[in-house]
Amino acid sequence: MSQARQRYKDLLTIGQLRPAEVEALVADALALKREPRRWAGALAGRSVILLFEKPSLRTRVSFEVGVSRLGGHAMYYDHSKQRIGERESVKDYGRNLERWVRVIVARVFAQRVLEELAGNTEAAVINALSNEHHPCQALADVLTLTERFGTVRGVKVAFVGDGNNVCVSLAQAVTKLGGRMVIVTPPGHAPPAAVIESCRREAAECGGSVEVGTDPALAAGADAVYTDEWVSMHQTGSAERLAAFEPYRVDERVMARASGRAVFMHCLPAVRGQEVTAGVIDDAARSVVYDQAENRMHAQMAVLVRVAGDEIAK
Repeated sequence: MSQARQRYKDLLTIGQLRPAEVEALVADALALKREPRRWAGALAGRSVILLFEKPSLRTRVSFEVGVSRLGGHAMYYDHSKQRIGERESVKDYGRNLERWVRVIVARVFAQRVLEELAGNTEAAVINALSNEHHPCQALADVLTLTERFGTVRGVKVAFVGDGNNVCVSLAQAVTKLGGRMVIVTPPGHAPPAAVIESCRREAAECGGSVEVGTDPALAAGADAVYTDEWVSMHQTGSAERLAAFEPYRVDERVMARASGRAVFMHCLPAVRGQEVTAGVIDDAARSVVYDQAENRMHAQMAVLVRVAGDEIAK
């Protein structure tokens, strides 16, 4: 007898998933983490290619190790010097790859490249990061919150800093799970209005809430305080930009205003002393950044099983 798992071909954004699908992925990731041997053959005989336009530590290693643990074969293709679609069309690229691999994991600059790949190949496409979205990170984050608090429902998660791809995907995941999402950014750096509006609709249906503002005091009482680098890989760290973000550094005072059970979160890599102080990120009692990093693998393995894996015997 096997566990019936709803399939979907690709994972391009958290927004594409229904709340029940996010819950199911978190449940699968928890099961994978507890009983990894039970899933050892889920990708047997399947190949996964990693197409990376951007540098990576956590994403590359967690996917390669995760595919191996599921019994599949992973290969890495460096696109840092020649982006996908430059040498030949994205359509031709995808239609070639589908003849050899079951899954394409792509870490890219433009979200449209992922969408074009997904629309022109039978292989599953997983977004390993784009300028606009980071769904695998968000799944690892809500997995980490679930481990810490037992649930995301009712948990206040404050993202402080730039309303970037990490912020977008995190907000989508937290609101789908009934969490209370607070986004605090400098003026002009909030996530796109359409994303905020969709998260508000999702929160209303799932029992959560969304608050967006520019006052760092909004993070008071948060159960999780999350930040990211002020300058993403596709941006320039001008003096003006850094000055605008200065009041949004997560330091000991910010954490002191958080709830008594609060954790500190960061997707890494971190610039210590810039978006977060060393004392906060190294606080063994509150910082869960390395748990998040580990959970990337478990969350991604759950996604791989959903898009390409065999059913697991009960």
